[in-house]
This record gives sequence, structure tokens and C-alpha cells, in this order.
Amino acid sequence: MAREDPDSYRLSDVELDESFGRSTPDIEHERAVAIFDLVENNSFRPVADDGCGPYRLRLAILQSRLVLDVSRENGEAVVKHILSLTPFRRIVKDYFLICESYYAAIRNATPTQIEAIDMGRRALHNEGSQTLMDRLSGKVDLDFDTARRLFTLICVLHWRG
Repeated sequence: MAREDPDSYRLSDVELDESFGRSTPDIEHERAVAIFDLVENNSFRPVADDGCGPYRLRLAILQSRLVLDVSRENGEAVVKHILSLTPFRRIVKDYFLICESYYAAIRNATPTQIEAIDMGRRALHNEGSQTLMDRLSGKVDLDFDTARRLFTLICVLHWRG
């Protein structure tokens, strides 16, 4: 039996739809960190593919749907998944609200207050990440850390749109 190459099950590049333009510095920072962290360490395998990665991923929101367009490094199309954003709406809305509180707290709250808000922010982020994993079940195999970073990018797309 041949030994599997770990690079076959990972993303080497992630691109966001730029048609909405740029956002606030805080959100752009979140985007840059999430993409950097995602490319550095991830586990991503389209279920219907033979594992000939690494893969490139383009994320977009089109008509209230999340589009995950997966290709090989050479640009060859692998698969395109289009997911309803309905299961994410409440989570993303709540996440936006708590992020606004978090960014405001960073500027003038006590460390205890910041920590409490951050715990709530992380819990919502985890919920969104698990929802993403559930929605991609049977389509893309990914680990929780990869789902967390992808959820951050989904939120960035929402903020822009």
C-alpha cells in the first residue's frame, strides 16, 4: 500500500471574493490572520477527489449562498460547493454583535471584562465552526481548526457584503 502524502490533503492558497471591496482595519486584520494561519496549518480534502492536492480555495457569497470553489494548484477545477447561509445567519449576527463589543472593550475595558466578552466570542465562533463542519459533511473532510479559520473568513465576507 502506498504511503499518503500529507500535502495531498491541505490548502495551499485561499482567496476571498474581492467584489465587495475592503472593510475596516479590524476586519481586514482578522482576514489576513485567518488566511495566513489557514494556509500554514490545515486539513482539507474534498471527499469526491482522489487526494491529488494541495488545493486552492476561493470563497464567495453569491445570492445569499456560500460558494466554495476548489481547484488544484495548477488551476484545474476539482469541485464547487454552494451552501445555504441560512444555518449561519443567527450565529453570524450574534458573532458580529459580540465582536463589536470586543473591539470596543479592547480600547477601554478592564482585562476581566475583555476576557468575559472574549469567552462568549469564542463560544459563538466554535458554534459557527461546528455548523460549517456539519454543512460540509460528506463533501469536504476538514479538522476543527481548519473549520474555525474558514468560519472567520465567512464572517469577513458577511461584513463586506
